[in-house]
Amino acid sequence: MASLIEPASQLPSAELAELGDLCSDALAPLLEEEIGAWRERFDWDFRPSADLVCRFIDQRALGGFAFVERGLAVAYCYYVHDEHKGLVGDLYVAESRLGRDYEHQLLDSTVGALMRIPPVTRIETQLVLMAALADWTPSGLRGRRLPAPEYLSLNERQFMRLDLRSAPAIRPVSMGRRVAVEPWSERFHEGVAHLIPQAYAGHVDSDINDQYRSVAGARRFLHNIVQYPGCGAFFRSGSFVALDRDTGGVCGVSLASLVAPDAGHVTQICVVPERQGSGLGRELLRRSVAALAEAGCRRASLTVTSSNRPAIGLYERAGFRVVQRFYAFTWEGF
Repeated sequence: MASLIEPASQLPSAELAELGDLCSDALAPLLEEEIGAWRERFDWDFRPSADLVCRFIDQRALGGFAFVERGLAVAYCYYVHDEHKGLVGDLYVAESRLGRDYEHQLLDSTVGALMRIPPVTRIETQLVLMAALADWTPSGLRGRRLPAPEYLSLNERQFMRLDLRSAPAIRPVSMGRRVAVEPWSERFHEGVAHLIPQAYAGHVDSDINDQYRSVAGARRFLHNIVQYPGCGAFFRSGSFVALDRDTGGVCGVSLASLVAPDAGHVTQICVVPERQGSGLGRELLRRSVAALAEAGCRRASLTVTSSNRPAIGLYERAGFRVVQRFYAFTWEGF
């Protein structure tokens, strides 16, 4: 897509500025370009997230940095932190400025700033749009070292998408009398919060997102999924909970969101260890995908860690295909 910023040849070198010194007007053209990039690549309406960024910048409530030329940002990165953990929320560089090493410099500055905040001992981020990621390795980018490599773990992830107009329907799985699948309700919130750390115990995804490690963390994860637009608008009709009829406990969950009027995203699928491989995950996926199609979505998407081969096999058999590979970055123990 065409950049909304003037060509680099017509502008002076950019200066690095703190987001706290800028107003949202300085980021508006860049955010419009980013909105277009999300729409074009992923069928994703990024505008609600961009609006939040603007609001927090004007409130001087967002940490981060931007490269600025003639008063306009041509690249930006923001972060937030809560207790011990910092999150790099987004990093985007105007297409006309790619190749200027802005991505590396922004990530380096942002990680360095978070490491200087005393309570922070862990930093997480997943930067789907970071153009240079194809060239990143644990040792660096084109010979450049990654920020604080001695504390860094990298895990490749995949953004996968399903064309709901052409893919054959996923076949139903009979779960027998012992499992009941119910539509999402707030009354299941606590049960799902207990399910998540069970399902992800010893799993690579609990290394990527430490909220998966505890009930308290899972509660916050669920609250964010339901209340905030980072993964789209929560789609209650496409979210399901599996219950063990004998115990009444939650044994599986699938959560879905709407990321555009005609596109959905499966934000979470997990099953208790003793029922993994039973077909329950496929049945939950089938129900979420069918609900998205019924709601008029043309496409459904999800993300998965590349080392999670069983999950990738399930998604590929359902018709999902890889759109983009990216990395989950985790710094810990500094």
